[in-house]
Amino acid sequence: MNIRTVKGSDYYTISPLINEWWGGREMSHRLPKLFFDHFNDTSFIAEEAGEIIGFLIGFLSQTNPEEAYIHFVGVHPEHRNRKIGKELYNEFFHKVKSFDRSRVRCVTSPVNKTSIAYHTKMGFEIEPGSKAVDGVSVIENYDGPNQDRVVFVKRLS
Repeated sequence: MNIRTVKGSDYYTISPLINEWWGGREMSHRLPKLFFDHFNDTSFIAEEAGEIIGFLIGFLSQTNPEEAYIHFVGVHPEHRNRKIGKELYNEFFHKVKSFDRSRVRCVTSPVNKTSIAYHTKMGFEIEPGSKAVDGVSVIENYDGPNQDRVVFVKRLS
């Protein structure tokens, strides 16, 4: 497996795969091309035999100089449980540390139990919210009306 930074042209390969990799959920609209054009240095592709098998799209916070943000991560369903996600996250952590970032944030939907479990296993903490969904703290209306989100933070050592 090889990990490299994203290129703008990767959008045309990844975008059609997103809904498929998410089991038919409509998710591709959450990752427009601008992320591939403007966040190359902090976004990564995992490849094997010339095929994209995973990706992580992240960026440095413009508002909080000590933070970075992971926007979207995906691993091809046939390649899961091979620590590809972990490798992509570690690459991102290493990169943002070089920019003196000490915290990484990300969010997920409270229905995404797999993501919640994965992020807590990776050392992310759940930020306290105003209510709980299935025992998990969420911030109400984080992404708009009725769009509650689990908000994570990881402190980098």
